[in-house]
This record gives sequence, structure tokens and C-alpha cells, in this order.
Amino acid sequence: MKDISKDVIGAAIEVHKELGPGLLERIYERALVHELQLRGHSVTQQGRVPIMYKGVDLASDDTAENALRYDLVVDDCLVVELKSVEQLKPVHFKQVKTYLKLLNIPIGLLFNFNVSRIMPDGFGRVVLGFEEKDN
Repeated sequence: MKDISKDVIGAAIEVHKELGPGLLERIYERALVHELQLRGHSVTQQGRVPIMYKGVDLASDDTAENALRYDLVVDDCLVVELKSVEQLKPVHFKQVKTYLKLLNIPIGLLFNFNVSRIMPDGFGRVVLGFEEKDN
């Protein structure tokens, strides 16, 4: 898992270095998917997040436009959430934590591409059990 995380961070740095800040989130998402695939990773993009409540999937009848969707899952074991915002806020970390719980994945990475330097200004890690922002 640590190697995958390092590779995803490296890929995000590469994308940010090439494209810079100020673009739409979906542009960074496409570029990061491409970069991760070039590095040999399998990437699932914009997958539906099941919301289970007492045995019922509350999201099963959601239409495409209002379904809860994650940005990326890398190698079936790491959630990646992308932002292009002024700064990462606590709600962004909570969003990733919720995805981890619902997808039963232990770790997630959060990237904000709308910063001068993605490391350390636009990066956060969420691990089930605690939250941490690397500075």
C-alpha cells in the first residue's frame, strides 16, 4: 500500500508540474488517470458509491447525475479524491473518510491542484481511524 501511495503522489506531482494550477478538476482527473495507467496501475474512475443502511442500498436507484461517486480508486485499494479549490477544508477530508467507510478501503489521498505547489500545500491523507494533513 505504501508503494502505491508513493506512486500516486508522484503521479499527481507530475500532472501538477506539467499542467500547473487553475484548470477544472475533471482535466486533472483525466491527466492523473493517464499518468497512473502509464505507471502500470489499474484505475476505476467515477464509480458509484453504495450507501448501505440496514441492508438496503439507499443509492441503488440514484440517477447518474445525483449518484454519490468517488473520483478514483487505484488498484482496488486506494481512494483518490481530486479538488481544484482555493484550499482544502475539513469537509473535504470528511468526504474522503465517508468514501473509505462506504467502500471498505482503508486509505485515501486528497489532492488540490489549485495551489502553487501540490506538496505540501495541496495534499492530504485520510486513514480510517484518524485524519492527517501533511504540511
